[in-house]
Amino acid sequence: MSAVNAVATTDTDPAQDEIHLTDAVVQQPVLQPYVDSARYAKCVEVSKRIRWDIDRDVVRGREFDFTKKFLPDGLSFVDRLSFLNAIECRLLSQIQGRSYANIFGLVERFIGAKVLDVSRDHWLGDQIALEALVRFTDEELKHQELFRRIETMIGMGMPAGYTFDPQPDEVASFVLAKSTWAVLALTCLIELFTQAHYRASIEPDSELSPLFKEVFLFHWKEESQHAILDELEWVRENAKLSSQDLDVAVDDLIALVRAVDEILQAQAAADTRYFIGLCSRPKTPVEIESVMETVLAAYRFQYIVSGVQIPRFGAMLNAMTTPAQALRISEALAPIMD
Repeated sequence: MSAVNAVATTDTDPAQDEIHLTDAVVQQPVLQPYVDSARYAKCVEVSKRIRWDIDRDVVRGREFDFTKKFLPDGLSFVDRLSFLNAIECRLLSQIQGRSYANIFGLVERFIGAKVLDVSRDHWLGDQIALEALVRFTDEELKHQELFRRIETMIGMGMPAGYTFDPQPDEVASFVLAKSTWAVLALTCLIELFTQAHYRASIEPDSELSPLFKEVFLFHWKEESQHAILDELEWVRENAKLSSQDLDVAVDDLIALVRAVDEILQAQAAADTRYFIGLCSRPKTPVEIESVMETVLAAYRFQYIVSGVQIPRFGAMLNAMTTPAQALRISEALAPIMD
């Protein structure tokens, strides 16, 4: 059985420089660790060309426009809540947008640390590959700073009461204790859905807060290269593993996805409480439950489902796992996908 049901496509490079996976690279895990110098070099070249600064290029002295939505309906699912008025829909999209940015800041803590860790394989080897991963780490640190800035700026424009409890270092410690294969698999999933979200939902929506939209434009530009590097390093790591090691790694990936889902469930509940408390019109118990279910569905889509549905991710995962391992992954994902 396939580990995923592939139903979506994505283009990961903002400058149309994407280097697509080839059959040779996908099949490489069963052979030997492989360094595709040309692909690492291309990532370095694009990284230099598109590099941006938070203040000069992104913020530019602007503030968030609270008369507009932050997240598009395709990510927030607020259009499913027909009993909400336009003001309430906008507010819920802004709350979700705040959490969307905070969760990115959260996951990038462990992504940067893991990329720095795997770069050691290139310390005394291919220096272009090393440069690509060092640039990756530097950009992830910048992204963390960007999302901290966003939280501060949005917090100044929204009423008190919003909470985001996950601690980046605690979450990163849990994640980094798992196998490198599993962490790279999760990282690749995240980097790929970042591309899909921007291209499919954020970019086409002209009604979003301009600053919020541009934050994710610039984020997408650098993450497009990160997705390619994730793939390369995941393939290299897979080539090192015995069949027993891979079996453990698959269990680790399942544990990581479940941990992500626990964070999403907790944040969906917190954001629903915050939203209901800000509504001027009291909501019925049925309406409150509907908001809660919709927000959780949106968060699961944003951070798990949309990535699993990308054919590129599914092709890599299926090339690396046995049918039995793929079945374990599919069964673990089933409650979330539903």
